[in-house]
Amino acid sequence: MIRSIFSVGGWTLLSRLTGFVRDIVMAAVLGAGPVADAFYIAFRLPNHFRSIFAEGAFNTAFIPAYARVKTQLGDASAARFANGILTAVVVVQLALLALALLATHWVVALLAPGLSDDPQRFALTVDFTRITFPYLGLIAVVTLVGGVLNANDRFWAAAAASILLNVAMVGTLSVVGLFPTAGDAAAWGVLISGFLQVALLVFDAERHGLGPRFGRPRLDPETRRFLVALGPAILGSAGTQLAIFADTIIASFLPQGAIAALFYADRINQLPIGVVGIAAGIVLLPEMSRRIAANDYDGARYAQSRAIELTVLLSLPFLAASLTIPEIIMRGLFMRGAFTPEAAQAAGATLAAYGVGLIPFVIIRSLSAPFYARGDTRTPMLATLGAAAVNIALKIALIDHLAQVGLAFATSIGGWITVIALAVLAHRRGYECGDAPLRRALPRLALIAALLAAVLYAASRYGDVVVTALPVGQEEARLALCIASGGVAYVLLVLLLLGRGYLRTLLCPRRVPASP
Repeated sequence: MIRSIFSVGGWTLLSRLTGFVRDIVMAAVLGAGPVADAFYIAFRLPNHFRSIFAEGAFNTAFIPAYARVKTQLGDASAARFANGILTAVVVVQLALLALALLATHWVVALLAPGLSDDPQRFALTVDFTRITFPYLGLIAVVTLVGGVLNANDRFWAAAAASILLNVAMVGTLSVVGLFPTAGDAAAWGVLISGFLQVALLVFDAERHGLGPRFGRPRLDPETRRFLVALGPAILGSAGTQLAIFADTIIASFLPQGAIAALFYADRINQLPIGVVGIAAGIVLLPEMSRRIAANDYDGARYAQSRAIELTVLLSLPFLAASLTIPEIIMRGLFMRGAFTPEAAQAAGATLAAYGVGLIPFVIIRSLSAPFYARGDTRTPMLATLGAAAVNIALKIALIDHLAQVGLAFATSIGGWITVIALAVLAHRRGYECGDAPLRRALPRLALIAALLAAVLYAASRYGDVVVTALPVGQEEARLALCIASGGVAYVLLVLLLLGRGYLRTLLCPRRVPASP
């Protein structure tokens, strides 16, 4: 499992790095003006629906169901189950696409009402949304095929697929002169990447004898159980996306540049969430599903605890940096071309607000896994919906005083509420929720984060003596100095406070015997 987490994390890291190249190109070409705002809204709309109906809800219901059918009924039954679900997914996505294309004006007006007073941004958003929305259907197919591969311990293709999104968008933005606007170039890059991702996943599945086929959907007991789990999963994902929708809706009333600040800050914040948290969740869910199906509850608890421990340990540098040097990060990465110092300052403050909630968002999948592995999607749904209600209320309360920073801070508070609720509910039901070694390690991990933050703060304050002497590249050099200082301090603090024995146990854990 640890090996697979690093494999998925490695591919996800490569995806995020190519994503940063994409964002640098987008920042230089799109900037933070009306075209950028219109594209980011158009890009968010299919991503919201993708997170609700595809990746978020579908994976949590499909992977445990597929693993259960494969374990109990065999490979042939699992293939028939997946093929029937594939046919149903394609039909639903085609219907949703037709509805969205016919009603794009109403969809944009509903989800970004603040654009109604800005005809230019509204018209651009409608045009870009019509280009990007088919991406949703393609990613739904990618998600299903990726779920089949993950349940068969094949992780790399699904983790690497999003690299193609970045490559395609950089490619179209590189020939921006061939399109009416830079937003059109970015939107067509999104759509092209969807076809490339489908091709990659189908190729890898065929290579391992897991290729998808269209089959007649059957309402057998396993399909009914999957649908029963899917309903609450959709509602839970909808709760999360509803809070993000609220960001889009509320931010549309803010001055130009607020939506772009949210986008760039979220991109940085998503790096540890994707590389560490989501990677661990992707691997942990099938691992716990198999162990719980075999009544190996000790093994399931051990796997979950080590996953949480590893994700928190690897997230500490990102946490410290987000809270202490957020503006330095934004200036070093993006401040060129149309991306101004004022835009970097706004995005940096937003990143710090997101950083408050980094840890809960990194571990939330690991805490949800015990519920999903048992087919219980209702409990995480209730926790998510409750947190979303508080999240949206806070956004409305903070928007007047803190603008987009208030939106990001409310998102962080919502993440903490979700994690606390999941931990309490898991404890009450006797589900896996950490072990004694994890609880002993947490105070030392917190101390590492605090000391690392102090090192980064000192580097940012006293490094100017060296950086200001440079004729060019001062912002990049300041960021590089902080990264180098923080990297050395992180390694030394981990070795000093945790020790090599701890790391050996965490990264090369013992094989857990099955429970009798």
